[in-house]
Amino acid sequence: MLFLVLGRGKTGSEVAQVARERCHSVRVVGEEENRAAASLTAPFLAGFDAVIDFTTPEAAVQNMRACLANGARVVVGTTGWYAHLADMRDLTLRKGGALLYSTNFSVGVQTLFRIAREMALAAPGYRFHITETHHATKKDAPSGTALSLQRILESASPGLDVGITSKREGEVPGTHIVEARSENDCITLSHDAFSRRGFAEGAVRAAEWISGKTGCWDFQDIVKELGK
Repeated sequence: MLFLVLGRGKTGSEVAQVARERCHSVRVVGEEENRAAASLTAPFLAGFDAVIDFTTPEAAVQNMRACLANGARVVVGTTGWYAHLADMRDLTLRKGGALLYSTNFSVGVQTLFRIAREMALAAPGYRFHITETHHATKKDAPSGTALSLQRILESASPGLDVGITSKREGEVPGTHIVEARSENDCITLSHDAFSRRGFAEGAVRAAEWISGKTGCWDFQDIVKELGK
């Protein structure tokens, strides 16, 4: 397959490397080459099986609009743009494209999501709190992953009010801790990313999955369908 990777940052570069290791061809376009999505024309996009975006919230919205307007298949690992999700979903369906998005493409984090939901269901009366730590240059806080965990916990246990503590330090790829506390004990779930490779592998597998499809999905809904 031929993938277009938008973003030359650390995660975008890792995505490109993983895609090549999985025997795909890759074209990488940085934000400096693609101001206001100017590079994403119909003739340019026509040759790609999927587009993978790891840019910034502002750039991602412009990139999605350009790609989806031309019926492209788009995987979005950028977070912080979800206020535009309804518009992007509508554009996807109107133009016959495909959109697959997630706050975190790590298969390990997707497992954390499922276990956290089960814990909220199984521990009524416990108080839940999320602590997330990321590298100092991360632009959004709380992280998209922490917000996803919050939604999962609160939807599993109506009335639950889950707080989030965000920390930004050093080069930490990402740590998420879910704590459930009662008067008698404390239950802790945690996911610690050692590098960005887990995010990159999930995004490339998502791009493989979305090729040739039409529709809009959250990665949580299709992660079990992925090949190896």
